[in-house]
Amino acid sequence: MLLETTAAKVSYVAGLTLLLTTLGCWAVLGHQESSPLLSTGEAVMKDEAFVRAAARGGAAEVKLGKLAMDQGSSETVKAFGTRMVAEHTKAGDDLKEAAKEEHIGLPADVSAKDQATYERLSKLSGADFDQAYAQDMVKDHQQDLRDFQREANHGNDDVIRSFASATVPMIQQHLDQAKEMLKTVLPTSGRRTTGNPSRQARGH
Repeated sequence: MLLETTAAKVSYVAGLTLLLTTLGCWAVLGHQESSPLLSTGEAVMKDEAFVRAAARGGAAEVKLGKLAMDQGSSETVKAFGTRMVAEHTKAGDDLKEAAKEEHIGLPADVSAKDQATYERLSKLSGADFDQAYAQDMVKDHQQDLRDFQREANHGNDDVIRSFASATVPMIQQHLDQAKEMLKTVLPTSGRRTTGNPSRQARGH
């Protein structure tokens, strides 16, 4: 009887030990899965990808801004283009400093998508250019704002995250200004004082 009781105790202790060990392993694995250390390489790649995308995007804003200064028919569009050139050039310089500090190489050109946008807009003029440019600026800055906010909130590199955080207010301001610009160049408002149909269709 004593032997059976002892065997039962040993069996019970062994089973309890196995259970606790299993739970402990799950806890460790769960911690590792949520730990940044497990995905350090991936995190670094995301920061570097953000930097390169931001560099290309900023260069595109400058390039398109110069185009708006030359081909825009609205003073609002020309002024917005001037602002893009000045402020995105400054932001680009800040990004270069941050990238240099973190030893991240920057691309020397804009993305294929932005180049296609530039080529499409370069073929437009007058009100057609103003509307297309304004629409692109709203869309671009909406995406930029999401990307910069994500990096500012979840970036792993302190220097890059700080750059993103400092740049978010500028992008938000540009988005608000782009929306206002779009309102001024829409057909119902931007062409309100234009009564010559042939002039309206000239860009087609």
